[in-house]
Amino acid sequence: MRVAAVCGAAVLTAVGGTAPVAGAVGAPGADLVYHGSADMVAGRVDVRFTPHNHGPGAAPDSAVRIRWSQPLADRQTLPAGCARAEERAVLCRVGALAPDGVGERIGLRVRLRGAPTEVLMEFDTVWSDGAVDEKRGNDQRQVLVLDTGDTYHF
Repeated sequence: MRVAAVCGAAVLTAVGGTAPVAGAVGAPGADLVYHGSADMVAGRVDVRFTPHNHGPGAAPDSAVRIRWSQPLADRQTLPAGCARAEERAVLCRVGALAPDGVGERIGLRVRLRGAPTEVLMEFDTVWSDGAVDEKRGNDQRQVLVLDTGDTYHF
C-alpha cells in the first residue's frame, strides 16, 4: 500500500503536476520539517532523516521529494515506501503525522552517475489528503554534500 501511494505521487510528478493541495476552510494547517544527515563517498550518497510536524493541525498523508543536482545512476535499490520519480528525484512516503508528531526515520542510499565531487540535495513536501502548510519555507531544505565522507547535518 505504501509503495502504491508513492508511485501515484511519482506519476503526478513525472507529468509535471503535484499532489493536490487543498484543505477545509478554517482548518489548522500542518507544518512539516525534516531533520537528518547525509554523507557522500565516490558517488554514493547516504541520507537519513526524520519528518516532524510542528502543527497546529495534523498531516493526514504526505511524501517528501528529494532532488539531487546530479543525475541518479540508472539502477537504484530503494527502501520500501520510496520510489524513483524522475532522473534526479526520489519520493518517499512520510505518512500521517499528528500535531507535534515525529514520523518514522527514513534512510536511503542512492548512487549518482559518475563520481561528482559535490551534490546539492533539495527536500520538498508533496501534499495530499487535504493538508495545507502555511509556512512552506521550512519544509523545503537544501543541503550541499561534498565527497569527503564527512556527515552533513540539516
